[in-house]
Amino acid sequence: MNPLHLSTPAPAEGRWPWRRWRTAWRRWSLWSLLVALVASMLITMVWLAGRYEASQVQDKLERDTANAVADIRAALNRNLQDLQALNAPDNDPAEWKTRAAELLQVRRELMRIEWRDAGLQIRSHAETPYRNVQWEDQLRTQNTHPEAVLTCTHARRLNGPAYSPSYFQLLAEGLGTEMMEVCLPLTQSGHIIGFVIGTYSLQSLLITQVSKNLPRTQEVSFTEPDGTRLALLGASWRGTRMFTAQQLLDLPGSTLVLRMDSWHRAPSVFPNVLTALVTLMSIALVSVVAVLVRDNRRRLRAERDLGDALAFRKAMEDSLVTGLRARDLQGRISYVNPAFCSMVGFTAEELLGLSIAPYWPPERAEIYARRRDSRLSGNAPPPREGHESIFMRKDGTRFPVLIFEAPLINAQGQHTGWMSAFIDISEQKRMEEISRASQERLQATARLATVGEMASLLSHELTQPLVAISSYATGSLNMLGSDDGTGTGTGTGTGTGAGAGAGAGAGSAISDHEARLRQQLQDLRMAMERISFQADRAGRVIKSVRDFVRRRDQSREVIGAAELIDAVLPLISLQARNLGVRVTTDIEPGLPPVLCDPTMIEQVLLNLARNGMQAMDSPETMERELQLRVRRAAASTRRSWVEFAVIDCGTGIPQHVAEQLFTPFFTTRNEGMGLGLSLCRTVVEQHGGHLQHSPHSPRGTVFAFTLPAHSPAQVQA
Repeated sequence: MNPLHLSTPAPAEGRWPWRRWRTAWRRWSLWSLLVALVASMLITMVWLAGRYEASQVQDKLERDTANAVADIRAALNRNLQDLQALNAPDNDPAEWKTRAAELLQVRRELMRIEWRDAGLQIRSHAETPYRNVQWEDQLRTQNTHPEAVLTCTHARRLNGPAYSPSYFQLLAEGLGTEMMEVCLPLTQSGHIIGFVIGTYSLQSLLITQVSKNLPRTQEVSFTEPDGTRLALLGASWRGTRMFTAQQLLDLPGSTLVLRMDSWHRAPSVFPNVLTALVTLMSIALVSVVAVLVRDNRRRLRAERDLGDALAFRKAMEDSLVTGLRARDLQGRISYVNPAFCSMVGFTAEELLGLSIAPYWPPERAEIYARRRDSRLSGNAPPPREGHESIFMRKDGTRFPVLIFEAPLINAQGQHTGWMSAFIDISEQKRMEEISRASQERLQATARLATVGEMASLLSHELTQPLVAISSYATGSLNMLGSDDGTGTGTGTGTGTGAGAGAGAGAGSAISDHEARLRQQLQDLRMAMERISFQADRAGRVIKSVRDFVRRRDQSREVIGAAELIDAVLPLISLQARNLGVRVTTDIEPGLPPVLCDPTMIEQVLLNLARNGMQAMDSPETMERELQLRVRRAAASTRRSWVEFAVIDCGTGIPQHVAEQLFTPFFTTRNEGMGLGLSLCRTVVEQHGGHLQHSPHSPRGTVFAFTLPAHSPAQVQA
C-alpha cells in the first residue's frame, strides 16, 4: 500500500477541529459583542433617562422661579400704582389715612404706609391690621430712620420710586421679620411736594404672591446676593435629592435674589428595572434573531420566486404582440407594456398617470372620455366581448384596434382598476379589404364576361334584323325613285257660264292634291334615307362593340372634331328637347383632325351628354344648358391633343360618389347598369387619351377627354 496515500488524511483531520473552533469562536464572539452592545445600550439608556428626568425637574424649577419673580414684580408695580393713587392735591390727612387703611386691608404684604412732605416730615400714616409691629415711631417722626431717609433721598435723585435694602424689624412676642421700604415721590408742576413710603414684609410678600402655586416639595426664599436668607417659605417635605434655581429681583435701589429649592427621591430604576430590562431584552433578542433567521430564509426564497416570476412575466410581456394597459379607479393609466407603447408610438413615461390619453384622436376624445366614464361606473361589457375603436399614433396616423376589458382585482380581492388588451387589426382590415376588392373584381370580371357574351350574342342576333331593315329601306327608296313620274291632268273643258267655272275648279283641286302627294313622297323618301342611315350606323356600332369585346384591332379614321359633334348633335337635340335642355356648341376654329374610331367616340359623346342631361333633370336646377366644347389641349413633347368637353349645370358629384365613379357596375340610378362611364374611359384610353371630371362654376360638372390630333408626319410614317 502506498504510504503517501495513508498519510494524506492526517493533515485534514488535524485541521478540522481548528476550523470548528474558529467558527464557534467567531459565532460566540459576535454574540458576545451583541450582548455587550445591548448591555451598554441599556446602561446608557438608564443613565440618559436619569439625566433626562433631572433636566426636566430642573427646567420646571427654573420656569417656576421665573414665574414667581414675574408675579412679585407685577405685584410691586401694582402697589406703586395704588400708592400713587392715594394722594391728591386737596386730600387732608384724615381722608388720606382712611384710604390708606383700606389699601392695607387689600394688600397684606404692606405693613405700613406714610405720607411725608418735601422735608420728610410725617403728615399721616396707617398700619396693617394683620400684624402687631413694634414700630420705632420716634425715629420715624424725627426723620432719623436711616432706611426711609436713604430711600427717599434716592427716590428724589431718581425722580421715581426707589427701594431700600432689607432690614430686620421686631414683631410682637419676640419675633421679627425682614422689611423693605419703598419711597414714591409726589410731584406737582415738576416739583416734589412730598413722598409716600410703603413698608413691605418680605415674608408676607412670599406668602401673598408665591405660596398659592408652591407645591409641598418646593421651598422659596429671599436671599442676599451672597446667599444670606432673608425670608423663607414652604418645604414641608424634604427628599434625598435637592434641585435649586435662583432668579435675580433687581429693584431700583435694592437687589434681591429669589431662590427656589425642590426635593426629590433618588430614582429607583437602577436595582430592579435594569435587571428586568436586560433579561427581557435578551429573551426578546434571541427570539427576534430566530424569527429573523427564519423570515430571512423565507424572504430570500420569496424574493427568488418573485424574481423568477418577474423575469417570466417580463419575457412574456416582451414577446406579446397584444398591447396591455391598466387604469386605476380614477381613470389614470397605471401600467402599459412594451407592445402597447410600440403600437401607439408613446413611451411609458409619457403615458403613466394620464387620464386623457394622447393616442385618442381629437375628434373622438369626447366620445372616448364618456365611454371611459361609463366603464369606470361599472357599465363594462363582458371580458370576452371586444369592441373596435380607432387610435392615433404619435405621428398622427390612425389605426383600428380591437379592445377587450376586464376588472383588475388585487391579491386581497379588491377592485383596483381595469385591465385592457389591444389588438392592432390594421393588417386584418387591409386583408379583408383586399379580399373584398378581389371578390368584387372577380364578380365584376364575371359580369363583364357575361356582358361580353351577351354583347356578342346581341350583335349576332341584331345584325340580321338591321340588315333586313336596311334592305327594306333601300327597296323602298328604289320603289319611290321608280315612281317619281308626276302625272298632271288638266281639265280642258270649254264653255261658258257655270260649266266653264266647274271645269276650272276641278282642275285646280287636282293640282293641289298632286302637290301634297309630291311633298309627302319627298318626306317619305327623307325618312327612308334616315332609316337606312341609322340602320347602317347601328350596324357599325354593333360591329365596333363586337370588335371591342373581342379585342380586335379597330379601324380608325381621320375625322374632324366638328364632324363628330355634327354626327351626334341630332340625337342629343332630340333627347334635350324632351327634357327641356338647351344645347350649345363651342368649337375652336382651326382645330386639327383627330385619328379615332368615329363610331366609338360618338358613343362616348352620346353617353356623356345623356348623363349630363339626366343630372339636370331635377326641380332644383333652374338653368338647364348643356354645352359641347372642343378646343386644342396642351401639347406634349411628342404630339398634340384635342380636348372634348361636355359641361352641364346639374347638382355636381359628391366626394363619396366621385371616388367610385368609374368603377364597373357602380351607378346612382335605379335603371342604370353602371357600365357607361367605365366603357367610356376604356374607349378613350384605348385611343391614348384620358377621361376626367371636375366641378363647374357656379354649379355642375365638366367631363373632358382628349384624343390625339392627326398630323401629316404620322401618315408618312
